[in-house]
Parts: sequence; C-alpha cells; structure tokens
Amino acid sequence: MLGYLDFVPQQRFQRTLALSPNGKLVAYSSHASGHYDLWVVPVAGGEPRRLAGFDNRTVRQFAWTPSGDQLVFTADENGDEQFRIYMVSLQGGEPSEVSSGPDCQRILAESPFDPTGRFLAYTANDRDPAAQDLIVHDLTTGELRRFTPPEGVAFEAVSLSPDGRWLLATGFRSNTDIAVYLTDLNDPDAEPACVTSALGEGVFEPGAWASDASGFHLLTDHWSDFTAAAFYDLEAKSLHAIAAPSWDVETLDVAAGVRIWSVNEGGRSRLHAERNGSPLLLPDIPPGVISALSLAPDASFAVLLIDSAARPAELAVLDLANHDFCYLTDTRPAALRVINPIVPELITYPASGGRDVHALLYRPDGPGPHPVLLSVHGGPEAQERPIYARSGLYQHLLHQGIAILAPNAAGSTGYGTAHQKLIYRDWGGIDLDDLDHGIRYLQTLDWADTNRLAVMGASYGGFAALSCLARLPYSWVAGVSICGPSNLVTLAKASPPTWKTFVATVLGDPDTCAEQLLARSPVTHADGITAPLFVIQGAHDPRVPQAESDQIVARLRKRGVEVRYDIYPDEGHGFTNRANELKAYEAVSAFLHAHLSTADADRPQSIPVRNVGNDPVVSIRSRREHA
Repeated sequence: MLGYLDFVPQQRFQRTLALSPNGKLVAYSSHASGHYDLWVVPVAGGEPRRLAGFDNRTVRQFAWTPSGDQLVFTADENGDEQFRIYMVSLQGGEPSEVSSGPDCQRILAESPFDPTGRFLAYTANDRDPAAQDLIVHDLTTGELRRFTPPEGVAFEAVSLSPDGRWLLATGFRSNTDIAVYLTDLNDPDAEPACVTSALGEGVFEPGAWASDASGFHLLTDHWSDFTAAAFYDLEAKSLHAIAAPSWDVETLDVAAGVRIWSVNEGGRSRLHAERNGSPLLLPDIPPGVISALSLAPDASFAVLLIDSAARPAELAVLDLANHDFCYLTDTRPAALRVINPIVPELITYPASGGRDVHALLYRPDGPGPHPVLLSVHGGPEAQERPIYARSGLYQHLLHQGIAILAPNAAGSTGYGTAHQKLIYRDWGGIDLDDLDHGIRYLQTLDWADTNRLAVMGASYGGFAALSCLARLPYSWVAGVSICGPSNLVTLAKASPPTWKTFVATVLGDPDTCAEQLLARSPVTHADGITAPLFVIQGAHDPRVPQAESDQIVARLRKRGVEVRYDIYPDEGHGFTNRANELKAYEAVSAFLHAHLSTADADRPQSIPVRNVGNDPVVSIRSRREHA
C-alpha cells in the first residue's frame, strides 16, 4: 500500500502570484526548498529561479516595481505574522529591508506602487498595536505619510491609482462589513473618505483600476446575498454591476479592454470574460479552484493558480489568443501516477429550519462499509472546496479505505451572506447542529460505517472537532485538533489587538458575553471527550495561542484520556516549514488509520440528540443525560 509521502505534492504555493510588467515572468511563493521563498518562472516555460528567501522566514506577499527590475515582498519569522518588508533585484542578491521600526503587521497593498516606483503603499500597526494605519512610503527620502483609521475600523491598503493621485483602501469591521476608502494624495491635508457609506453596510472589496484612473472595479454583495463584480465611477460617484450571478464572483482582473473573472459555483471555479463588453470565448480548464488570476498587459493570456481534488495546486497559463490552456508547473506526487485519485461528490443534506447544508463527500473504492472522517474547515468564514487537500492527506486516507465528509456548515462562505452570518456570536450552536445533521445523513448511507467515526479540523475546525467529541453523542473513535481553540473567552482576550471589533462582531465580546462563550467552549465540556485525541500546535501562533491547546490537553490527561500532543516550536498558525508539515500529516494519517481500522464495528450507535443549536448553555451530553 502506498504511504502518505507518496501522496505529497512536490511543492506548495502561497495563494498569490504576480505577473511582471512586461508579461514575461511570474513571481510566486513556494516551499520547494523547504521554506516559502520567492521564485520566478518564465511564462513561456522553463526552469524556475529562486530569488529570495530565509531559513526562518516565510515570503507571504510580493509585487513587481513598475520598471520590472525589482520585487518587494513581506516575510514573517516562524509564522509569527510580524511582517517586515524587503526589496530584491530580479538579478538576485541579498534582499534589503524597506521597513523600519519594531516588529508589527505590515501588509502590502495588492498594487503597492505609484507609476514612478517611488511611493510604496502598505498598512501597519507600528504606531499603535490596536490600529492599522495606511502608510505611503517615499522610497527616495524615507518619509512616511500616515493615515489613521476611524474607531473600530481596520484599514488595509489596496492600491495606488495609475496616475498616482489616489490611495485606495478598505475599512474592515468584519468579513461581511467592508467599506471602501479613498485618499487624495494631491491634497496635503486630505484624510481617507469612505465612498461607500451611502450604500449601507455590506462587502465592498476594491480591485483593479481603470487604466485612466476614472474609477475602480470591486466585488460587492450590495445587490443580493451573493458577491457581484462592479465598477465605481469616481466622477459620477456611482456604482454599476458588471456580473451578478447567483454565486460569488471571487477574482477579477482587467487589461486592454478585457475583463476576466471567476465564479465560485458550489465550490468549483468557472471562468468568464468579456472584451469591450462582449462575451469572450475561453479555453476549457480542468475542474478545480482558482485562487489567483492575473491578465497580461495586452490581455493575450492570463496566469492562474489552480487546484483540484485530482491534481495539486499548479501555476498555469490560459492563452486567450490561441485558445489554449497549459500548466507551468508539475507538482504531482508519485501516487497520482499509479492510481486514480478520488473526486468528491458535491452533495446537500437537510438541516434544521428547512435549510440544506452543502458538503463534499469522498467515497473510497470498494463496497465498504467504510469508516468515516468528518473534516471541518477553518475560518469559520471559509469554504471546503474540491482541492488537493492537506498536502495529500485526504487522498491517502481514501486510499486506506477511509471515507471523508467535509461539510460547509453555517458560517461557511460561498452560499450567500445570510448563511455566512448565521454563526455570528453563535459558535458551537447552529454550526454544531449542522455537523450533527451531517452524521445523521451518513447514517442513511449503506456503505458508511458510522460505528467508526473520527473528526478533524484546524483553527476554527479544531474548535469544531473538539466540540463534536465533547457534545455530539456518536461513536467517535478518534479526533484531531490542529491549533484549535478550546476556550472562547481566553481566545477572544488573546486575539491580535487589531481584531477587537472583528472578534466582538463574529465571536462575541469577552467582557460582555463571557458566560455564553464559556458555555460553548470545548474545555467546559471536556469530560464528554473519551476518544483518543491528537493535538497539534505551533508555539508562535498569534491567532490561537498555545494556551488554547494546553488547556484541553491538561483536562483530558488528568482524566486519563489518551492524548498525543505535538508542539512545533518554529511554527505559527499552520505550517510554513515543509518538513514540519509532512511530519505532522504523516502522523495524523497513521493516527487516524490506526484508530479507524481497529475500531469495533459492532459497537451500538448512540442516538443523536435534536436541536443542538437551540440551547447555548447546556451541552448535548448534559441534555441527553437529563432527558
């Protein structure tokens, strides 16, 4: 039987790319060398070249200077998310640091340069750890022009306009409340002005400018529950739709009269394009998920980062002129050259209140019955999609005969704003109810062995995994929590200071909602966890501090529950070191296989308890015991 390492892609990418101004090179961040470094590869094909990297730092963002002879990039140390800014020549050499002052969160604008390359736009919380300021850095004089946010708003720089006059930025309160701000850099006394305030609360995420700086494109849910592509006209101060499908528009780029965008249709990406307002026929692309997209300056081609369940993430070129598609990279592991990978079925199952929950269901080859892993995505405002998940872990488990159900429960993106906001200040309520209904759906499948169930998740998914083990009375035989919160009160209090408004909106204010947050915390119901647990934690995690994992591990070990606890001293929230990632997922695969393959298939099933989300204070096990 093939081992886990046989399923591991040759490299992984950060989910961004940058096309050079002349359209000849693509810049990307890959961990092919063991750490996420800055690389370039010719669009015409050829050998990639490593430009910059560090043994202990991860390259996160990057952009070309207008001249195309240098790149600017951000990097943090051991996953601590304290980003510094560097410049490196296209010819190579040692990077030089652009940033100054203390460690902080410096976030590059998507298009950070003015046309001359003299001014660089980014966001930083160096002045006040709780405030993200907009900064325009004069690279000639070193002068910083700074703009501070209104109370409760986190700024994020987006771009400088093609004429260098405007600084475009977002003002973030939550993932469903994002406004657009413009600053006139020609006015020495200018302050950022919100240009979407009259349109009300919603998502307004700006992107590419018109070439004449007459306005900018953006993604917005202003007209419906789903995100449309739109254009904002500066002179008319008006917004009009470009594409408004019944799914979310996710990526959009423009060049030379061509607009190209992708739509998230039930998890898969579908590309659309138009030239001067008329639909443009596109080459066929493999079914998958497009996470980055960039048009060439003459719009003759686009470069994209595409991922699918059957093939790991790859850089690819979409040739609009010759109507062709080709991969620039080949990351396929050895296993995919000898077996056919399992492609998930996109399903729905019924939940409370007449809702349907979308999910991905992976069924192994063979008649079964198959043990099942419930895999919960992070976020919670994220989406389980048909990609080559967790560096091949899914495909390896499937090869071992383990089925996977990966739901998009309440709080997930991709199914409308209303579905996304269901989880606000209700973690461990309606979402857990949706996961409960997922298990009930599995019980209707004759090939699924629901006497052998495991649950796994990372970040929010780790919280959900712990909640399932503690509060859903099924035949759990194992659980995996990767940097999962166990105490929502301590999590909220330890969150990065710039997240204060976001945390209060999405999770709950720890000062005023402590009782409910504690009632929903897995550590409160830790006595309900009896299944063996595998906990993985990064020591430098700024989002879910190590104390979250420490708490649940201590509680369970005190009761004699089997717990494996692996702490990675050089990682933050997730993995940036390739060796660490492979070690962790190989261990997870072995742990799950050992427990799921040896579980007692004849053990009687627990009876599921209804209405999980209706009682914010009492755990399901408590309700069942008192029934």
